[in-house]
Amino acid sequence: MKFNLNHFFRVFILSLCLSCDSSEKSIENRIPMDAATVSDGQTIFENNCSTCHNFNQDGIGPHLGGLTREEPLEWIRDFIKNPTAVIQSGDERAANLFAKFNTYMPSFDHLPAEEIDAIIAYMHQHEAPAEKTKTRSDSIVNPIPEPIPLSELVVELEWIATIPPSSEEMPRTRIAKLDFHPGTKDLFIMDLRGKMYRIAGDKTEEYMDMEKLMPDFINQPGLATGFGSFAFHPEFSENGLLYTTHTESPGSGKADFTFGDSIRNTLQWVVLEWQTDNANGIPFKGKSRELFRIDMVTGIHGMQEITFNPLASPGEEDYGLLYIGIGDGGSVGAGHAWVPHGPTQPWGCIFRIDPSGNNSRNRKYGIPKSNPFVNNGKGWLEEIYAHGFRNAHRITWTKNGECLATNIGQMQIESLYMVKPGDDYGWPVREGTFVIDPEIDINQVFPLPEDDEKYGYTYPVAMYDHDEGNAISGGYEYWGTHVPALEGKYLFGDIVQGRLFYIHTAELQRGSHAPIYEWRISFEGKVQSLVELCGSKRVDLRFGRDHEGELYLFTKPDGKVYKMKNTL
Repeated sequence: MKFNLNHFFRVFILSLCLSCDSSEKSIENRIPMDAATVSDGQTIFENNCSTCHNFNQDGIGPHLGGLTREEPLEWIRDFIKNPTAVIQSGDERAANLFAKFNTYMPSFDHLPAEEIDAIIAYMHQHEAPAEKTKTRSDSIVNPIPEPIPLSELVVELEWIATIPPSSEEMPRTRIAKLDFHPGTKDLFIMDLRGKMYRIAGDKTEEYMDMEKLMPDFINQPGLATGFGSFAFHPEFSENGLLYTTHTESPGSGKADFTFGDSIRNTLQWVVLEWQTDNANGIPFKGKSRELFRIDMVTGIHGMQEITFNPLASPGEEDYGLLYIGIGDGGSVGAGHAWVPHGPTQPWGCIFRIDPSGNNSRNRKYGIPKSNPFVNNGKGWLEEIYAHGFRNAHRITWTKNGECLATNIGQMQIESLYMVKPGDDYGWPVREGTFVIDPEIDINQVFPLPEDDEKYGYTYPVAMYDHDEGNAISGGYEYWGTHVPALEGKYLFGDIVQGRLFYIHTAELQRGSHAPIYEWRISFEGKVQSLVELCGSKRVDLRFGRDHEGELYLFTKPDGKVYKMKNTL
């Protein structure tokens, strides 16, 4: 019989195809790759993933270029759904990622399976970057090798309230700021998903629903978006003025500050002044007036802080002036390092404005004549009080009148600054006391140059690196009397890991670094970590202070608020 070579190969190839199960099929044959699905995936990715990931270089998280060609589809699906579970399973790649980035990615288990596959389809359109990240020979691997020492301070917590869940998914709440009513002294707390509550005893009452009040309100893509912050005017009981920040979809209104059409605009932050005729009324009823709105490149590093100087008295220059922390909006990580660089731009700044004035460009607020760049003649924004922040997350004052601001860093350094008018803290070319090179890799840091003084940057009065935590949670100096052991301490912590730190305010001095100490908490007589107390690896820690100067801490996953009661 004559051997037919062509027939043999056809049978051989057919047998191979029949023997392959679905797990051996290419990704293109397992999930939809049509144009509509890829387009949907791009939208979902940009709304949920782009603040931490791109396809060219590492950012807050790893770059994703070529990932779908390196890892099995099921692994990618599982990691998107529940990254913490994959890391804790002992998976080698997941463990290596956690070791490098030292943080847990949020779970996206709430996304339907088809949306997760659409994200993966979009990711599959991106090959691995042609060039690997460049590394300079002077790159510093461990910027602060000395560990933060554990002190003997243990603070007993007292449960105050549990805030109603705003989601069935984790975190159950996104509570982010606690403050008090200047008249009644009641505590108020706000959830980024849109609601603000009054804490009444061990219960809560809804005070404001931003989603109902502002039709264009959004709290996506999560992270720091939504109802960003609030501040009662010092004379709220008399004038009924309340100030808030929140996010809206891009183009919801004409932005007062924008970066042009060449850069993608993800959302807008809006600063509002509200006025009510009943300062003690629950819920809030009143009308709003827009002070300004600003475009943002991504959903991170928006306007998470607005506040008044609590030490200023009527008749003093700083009384009634509103301080506003404006982050870089993720612009540097998105490849636009020029956006927050220098005082010609509002991003990466602390504004100080007079809400009762009208000499701003839009005539909706005032610019105090004592601001450092008033009449500068260089095009620098006169609203700016200080600049060069990645994310001025919290602003507060010490008893002796020093303004402090925490700055959430990129990949290496978390900082506390003593703020003076006109200061430049260096972002995006400095992180802490180190050099950043946005043209190479914003995740690397380098030594300061010998001629650094000529650049005029101001450096932190305290800082820690990512061996110790991931994102600084700004706190307060203790002004109370119930816990004497806290006197003279500024208490703060790490948002993600929930570690608790303090410094002695007497040791805060520009030009040097105050030592940082770790402290612990006890609840119902048991010394434990906040990870154990809130039941989540991602703690999402925040601090608050009441009218007596007593301190509070609260955690997003369980929505629980605790008061610092005494020490063990």
